Amino acid sequence: MNRNLALEFVRVTEMAAIASARQMGRGDEKEADRAAVDAMRTMLESVECNATVVIGEGERDEAPMLFIGEKVGSGSGPELEIAVDPLEGTTICARGGYNSISVMAIGEKGNLMHAPDTYMDKIAVGPEAKGLIDILATPTENLKRIAEAKKCRIQDLTAVVLDRPRHVDLIAELRETGCRIQLIGDGDVSAAIATALPDSGVDVLFGIGAAPEGVISAAALRCLGGDFQGILKPRNEDEIIRAKKMGIADINKVFQLEELASGNVMFVATGVTGGNLLEGVKFKPWGATTHSLVMRSASGTIRHISAEHHFDTKPRY
Repeated sequence: MNRNLALEFVRVTEMAAIASARQMGRGDEKEADRAAVDAMRTMLESVECNATVVIGEGERDEAPMLFIGEKVGSGSGPELEIAVDPLEGTTICARGGYNSISVMAIGEKGNLMHAPDTYMDKIAVGPEAKGLIDILATPTENLKRIAEAKKCRIQDLTAVVLDRPRHVDLIAELRETGCRIQLIGDGDVSAAIATALPDSGVDVLFGIGAAPEGVISAAALRCLGGDFQGILKPRNEDEIIRAKKMGIADINKVFQLEELASGNVMFVATGVTGGNLLEGVKFKPWGATTHSLVMRSASGTIRHISAEHHFDTKPRY
């Protein structure tokens, strides 16, 4: 996979971020999502590739889709698979909160798991704890392993968990261990990535979130040298049937990092609203500025790209 494609794909997330950032704090989640989807689809047409969307966005929220199976790109060039979330943290953006991003994972054909639109129980860590986590073990046991790997006390670790009623028991157990807990309203892709960034102050992600975002997180952690495990948690029989149609025979299978995102993968993300991972879009009299993260698993390269977008010479998203 040509490394120059990474810089082409970051143009896609930049435009999706700018378009959705215009809806920040306006309270309309569907409009924010629609703006991101439309901009992402338009920009994908300019990328020299023949790509298939294997993880799309929108069905869960009844919003405009980049749907699973959709062909994107110029139609010529390498055959790729992409996992997209044009606006991860739709509610965050609509409410003017922190840490919403536009994000994509890109892999060669067969490299990304085709995840159904259901839930996934997840655990994510950075490089120091790679190979030590076990999603079938208790959170307490996993914290002991992470603390040992980091040569610190459990009380010095910070765990990130989505603030949801389904996590009441998980949060109670984490509190019993004495670890620090950061509860987030949305955006567990950013949280998973933070576990692998040395200055983030985050050590582990626990809990149940969307399965498609689990694959995107796994691609990012492949690039960062971290680790990830996931188990699908379908909410009903229809979701079980859909998963089996997508080739998942064992609904209780523990998916390892390499099963979710294998081989040569890329990850690109642009901040929509400001946060710990990326700065948000800032509008100027002449246009806007963006902050993006671009990573490749093949080289381990991590690029932070700050860009100025002058609207007199490019589309006014």
